[in-house]
Amino acid sequence: MKDAAHAVTLLKRPEITYELIEKLTPPNGKLDSDVAEQVEIQIKYEGYITKQLEQVERLKKMENKKIPEDIDYSAINGLATEAKQKLAKVRPLSVAQASRVSGVNPSDVSILLVYLEQGKIKRVSSLQ
Repeated sequence: MKDAAHAVTLLKRPEITYELIEKLTPPNGKLDSDVAEQVEIQIKYEGYITKQLEQVERLKKMENKKIPEDIDYSAINGLATEAKQKLAKVRPLSVAQASRVSGVNPSDVSILLVYLEQGKIKRVSSLQ
C-alpha cells in the first residue's frame, strides 16, 4: 500500500468528486448532499481561499496606511512615470486607494510603502 492516498489529497484533483470518494471509501455516516458539496468545494479550493484571505488582510493593512495629502510623487525614485502622474492627479488618501488607481502597478505600491515607512517623503509646496 505504498501508493495509498488520503481522500482529501484525492479530492483536490479536478477529476475526482466527493461522490467518487464516497463510493471508494464509504464514510461512517452519509452526508447531506449540500454538506458534501461544501466539503468538496472547501477542499478543492482551499489554496485559492487561503490566498484570497491573505490578500484581504494585506488590503486591510494598506487601507490603514495613510498617505500625506501634500506628498510629492515626482520625487519618489523608482515609481513609473505613469504612476507618478496618476497618483499626483488622484491624490489617494491611503495606500489601498493608491493600489486601485489605474496605471499604478504592485511594484509602484511597494516603492510607495518603502518611502512611507522610511519617512523619506518630500512635500509639494502648494497643491494645484
